[in-house]
Amino acid sequence: MQIDKDAAVYVISVAAELAGMHPQTLRQYDRLGLVVPQRTAGRGRRYSAADISRLQLIQRLSQEEGINLAGIKRILELQREVETLGAHTRTLAQRLEKVMRSGGGRVFAAGAAGDVVSIVHGTRPELRIAGALAPGATARAGGRRSGELTLYRRRSG
Repeated sequence: MQIDKDAAVYVISVAAELAGMHPQTLRQYDRLGLVVPQRTAGRGRRYSAADISRLQLIQRLSQEEGINLAGIKRILELQREVETLGAHTRTLAQRLEKVMRSGGGRVFAAGAAGDVVSIVHGTRPELRIAGALAPGATARAGGRRSGELTLYRRRSG
């Protein structure tokens, strides 16, 4: 049986020993909101393996990197935000993949005049932008004219 990393199973003395800290330090971090353990019905603190890892990170940032507690708190907030945004991105990617597999959804592109046009899913019109290259640049590969940039070229054959 494996214990979930978020399961609050460690009392403060065990958590402090595992993290290599004094229990009073853990109480201070709780007051500051750096590591907020779960509480029992009697208000006792219970730490999880994830909390222990966070305590070790705080200790490393403080002692080895010389970062103050306010800086560490901001780092932890940003880390949580990155994790949240990553989860949101994965959800959106799954939804997009589902839509693309079903063949549904509409595809839009920028028209030659800068307007938005709808195109058939799976096709890409050849779009050339005159003057997109730097002045004096020559692009002759594939029959392109000087000063012209091809964003998409349909394969021949």
